[in-house]
Amino acid sequence: MKKTSSALVSACLLGISCRYDGSSQLNQAVVDYLQANLLQPVPVCPEQLGGLPTPRPKSWFTKGDGKTYLQNNAQLTDELGHDPGPAFLRGAEEVLRIARICQCDMAILKQRSPSCGSRQIHLNGEVVDGVGITCALLQKEGLHVICEETLS
Repeated sequence: MKKTSSALVSACLLGISCRYDGSSQLNQAVVDYLQANLLQPVPVCPEQLGGLPTPRPKSWFTKGDGKTYLQNNAQLTDELGHDPGPAFLRGAEEVLRIARICQCDMAILKQRSPSCGSRQIHLNGEVVDGVGITCALLQKEGLHVICEETLS
């Protein structure tokens, strides 16, 4: 993999209070990884970029995952019964636009998020293998995506 000078990072992992419940998930291992690899973080929150507020209703997949969502074969819902999928997709497209502007070819994303999950997501109350919508779009466009739990 070619060395990058900047990396997209789920903003919550950098201590920014943008999660659905208004909290953050500062992850010192991510900060250390960025510093050790001389990577400038580019914080992103796809859900905010898609127009959703913080805090916002918790969301999960009811069918499929991010890859199948991009193929129009998946569904999301939130705890109020609304479909946040269009906002999630709009946010993923904005994150991809930021990646191109900043010339990022890698991302460190929050595991199990319906936007950012790179190995696991929530599907009808269960944690299952799958990817979020933003992760799927970034991978489709050739970015290397890792999560905070493995940093590899």
